[in-house]
Amino acid sequence: MTKLSICIPTYNRAGHLRNCLNSIALSNLQSIFDYEICVSDNNSTDDTEAVVRAAQQGLQIKYHRNSSNLGIPRNFLNVVGMATGEFAWLIGDDDLLIPNAISDLYRLIDEHPAVDFFYVNSYHLHTEYLQGYPAPFDTANLPAKMQPFSEWKSAGELRFIDLIDPKVSFDFLGGMFLSVFRKSLWDSNVGVLSPKALSDSRTFSHFDNTFPHVKIFANAFAGSRAYFNDKPLNVCLTGAREWSPMYPFIHSVRLVEALDEYRRNGLPYWRYVYCKNFALNNFMSDFANMFLAKDVSGYRFIKPARLLAAYCLYPNFYLSFIYFFFRRARRLFQSAS
Repeated sequence: MTKLSICIPTYNRAGHLRNCLNSIALSNLQSIFDYEICVSDNNSTDDTEAVVRAAQQGLQIKYHRNSSNLGIPRNFLNVVGMATGEFAWLIGDDDLLIPNAISDLYRLIDEHPAVDFFYVNSYHLHTEYLQGYPAPFDTANLPAKMQPFSEWKSAGELRFIDLIDPKVSFDFLGGMFLSVFRKSLWDSNVGVLSPKALSDSRTFSHFDNTFPHVKIFANAFAGSRAYFNDKPLNVCLTGAREWSPMYPFIHSVRLVEALDEYRRNGLPYWRYVYCKNFALNNFMSDFANMFLAKDVSGYRFIKPARLLAAYCLYPNFYLSFIYFFFRRARRLFQSAS
């Protein structure tokens, strides 16, 4: 069995996908490690297929083009379904693997045979940085210093449920690119997702079509051993997300719902309360932004009165207003100096 499948869902972002595939090719490890790349094309109308066909000259890529656009969540499921590896790594078409990422990951998998889920840290980088270099981007040109997604430094094995902690990951595994998981457990838990939610064409209208991977993770790995890897293995690019106007809704509504899912699958009560309070640290600002941009923000998917009543029990519901002005004042001070 192939040990690793790198799974890439994509739609109409040929330029980003070219950079992503090039970052994998630059690892130059195909003759040493047996891995596959799976690309599920959600019926793109740009040069996506041509990019993949060109990359297939040097990489082992399984490519499938959907006959119609299935929506984001079903394309996620499709690409993992294509995988035959023991472990799957679901990354974005604009993510970049850093040099030696695959060899480092293979080492981790080999050294920790009891682990079902690996949290692989990532770096932040804005897409503007890549525009100063020829395409496809060469990862040798990555900045020497980048901000890691997680600042946690305690690498090692732990229970999966212990990853659900803002000190480890502030988005509670919402970033799919952070997770390498045993595919057999994923496969046996895909059925927890609501077919009705998955088929809803409205973006992020349900928890299941916003974070399908999180719901599967919570059910599949609640009793599993996990490993936290503090050394980033990829780069997550910001600035290429078409759904950016919905970020406040995702941050202060859908991520909180993720904690409810983890709670149903074994997250201890007081950890749940602690995480939920943390998740509301920007609620007032997020709620205002949702309200002011009702047509595009996801506001129509919430019941405001019920949401406010549920959240008002947490201190950060109130403190988020103060945090907002503190952050704004700090940015103004930094820009002035």
